Amino acid sequence: MTEKYSLEDILKLFGWEKSERSGGGNMDKGAFGRFGIVFIVFAVVFFGMMAFFVVSPGEVAIKTRMGKVVDSYEEGVHFKMPVFEAITKFSIQIQRADIKTEAFSRDLQTMKAELVVNHRIQKTTVVSIFRNLGPNYVDRVVDPAVQEIFKSIASNYSAEKIIAERNAIVQEVNMVAKERLTKNEIIVTDISLVNLDFTDQFLKAVEDKQIAEQQAKMSEKLVVKAKRDAEQVIAKAQGEAEALRMQKASITKELVDLRKVDAQLKAIEKWNGVMPTYIGGNGVPFIPLGGTR
Repeated sequence: MTEKYSLEDILKLFGWEKSERSGGGNMDKGAFGRFGIVFIVFAVVFFGMMAFFVVSPGEVAIKTRMGKVVDSYEEGVHFKMPVFEAITKFSIQIQRADIKTEAFSRDLQTMKAELVVNHRIQKTTVVSIFRNLGPNYVDRVVDPAVQEIFKSIASNYSAEKIIAERNAIVQEVNMVAKERLTKNEIIVTDISLVNLDFTDQFLKAVEDKQIAEQQAKMSEKLVVKAKRDAEQVIAKAQGEAEALRMQKASITKELVDLRKVDAQLKAIEKWNGVMPTYIGGNGVPFIPLGGTR
């Protein structure tokens, strides 16, 4: 069963009792005294916690007092005046900035690029960067500078060359960006081109051109092969003709007579000793020898 509390019970819970002598018109002064002590202790603890700040490894803190830079602090626990002093922290480790931009090639092809800029600042220049650039130095300096550099370099190359020589163009962007941002006390360690997109129409045109170039190269190879085969056939025919000419030039009357003697000798070697029954030749009718039986 839920218990019900009266207003008097609630006041007793917090130490605020009605004074019987005053007829319940005033709170007990002791209760207000105790509340005041609790409030003071709470305020001391709260402001005591606000009076210290921690700088983690890889960070540098800038202390300002009423808007004026007081000092910079490295890692550790440090003191500050609550309300009057403020702390701004900077990382001196390598930071990553993702930058998206749109540019045009020399032949006016549109491209969308995504770059990753790895950079850092030095603790000796944090105060200067805070004064001149502010905490948002990436948005104010790094991003627009890299976009401008990429657009300027891309406009010097045709779209096809940008695709073919992507690494060389990235190296050029790195060189120019490092030199420019160093003047702003920002150290660029590396810039990478993680994505590069052209319009679908341009990519289709590039693909068609590559296919046509491949077909042209294949046709050229076939023409060269056919030409080489024809030259081989001609060379072979010329060789055979030269051989026949040489053979014809070497034939003499003595060689013909010698060939006839060789033929007769081979015929004698093949004779089986039986006399022919008929003789004739050179238009003379065959005449039987020895009569008929």
